[in-house]
Amino acid sequence: MTGLRDQLHGLWLPLVTPFRDGRLDETSLRRLTRHYSAQAVDGFILGATSGEGMTLRDAELERLVAIVRDEMAAGRRTLPVCLGLSGADTLRMKDRLDETADWPIGGYLIASPYYVRPSQRGLSAHFEALADHAAWPLALYNIPYRTSVNITNQTLLRLAEHGNIVGLKDCGASREQSIALLRDRPRDFRVLTGEDANYFEALCDGADGGIVLSAHVETTTFAAVHAELKRGNHDAALARWQEVAELTRLLFAEPSPAPAKYWLWRSGLIDSPEVRLPIVEVSSELAATIDREIERRMKVAA
Repeated sequence: MTGLRDQLHGLWLPLVTPFRDGRLDETSLRRLTRHYSAQAVDGFILGATSGEGMTLRDAELERLVAIVRDEMAAGRRTLPVCLGLSGADTLRMKDRLDETADWPIGGYLIASPYYVRPSQRGLSAHFEALADHAAWPLALYNIPYRTSVNITNQTLLRLAEHGNIVGLKDCGASREQSIALLRDRPRDFRVLTGEDANYFEALCDGADGGIVLSAHVETTTFAAVHAELKRGNHDAALARWQEVAELTRLLFAEPSPAPAKYWLWRSGLIDSPEVRLPIVEVSSELAATIDREIERRMKVAA
């Protein structure tokens, strides 16, 4: 079986988790899985930031994974799946790895410990302990504006030597840091951008792909940007990117994933735009803006 290290490239979708009346909306989840597994998507991230994973109960998270796998098995295409896990307690995180070890996943996406702001030595020890313990490979998630700690390139390069740490979702501190990491990383250490608005420039800089919430909308276009750049067609890739660049700002105009969920609800892919507190549904102003953009894109497509 191909491992996560070989699969971690291209366009990955951090799948939203649909809710209805406070519960996991299994009907909408199956619809989403069928729809996107038939698109030009290379993998799913489940239960991470865009999937509101920190609001999911353990049983809901397990059910989420099972439904996505079951729906893909019933279809024509099976995609790799990474499970998003976050926590500030290393021992508790090891317990979570044990609890999910026999789930039908291919790896984990694990963010830095939030709130406690460990040192770089602490980050190294944390991730090494998890990588030593995990039954599945780890992709790290550097997102300092959420965790309040940046994983430096020196630390990342040391962690990249671990056999069970295969890549990075890069929402890092600066483009300069990202470019230096892409230059110095081991050849088989995968780097995918997680900043939707920087998708094009990150691919131009040498990133292996992206984990892109905005690809819930105009999935084909986001995939085409990556495909054209791989073929060396910079101008064609730029033209496709310009079709969706503004979309990446619109879908983050209010806390994510509320705008994306509203769009998916208005498009009929999910049955409710419901999110879980402390995230709230989009304002009436943003809803009206999204409605106008949906209508505009429908007219262009026609």
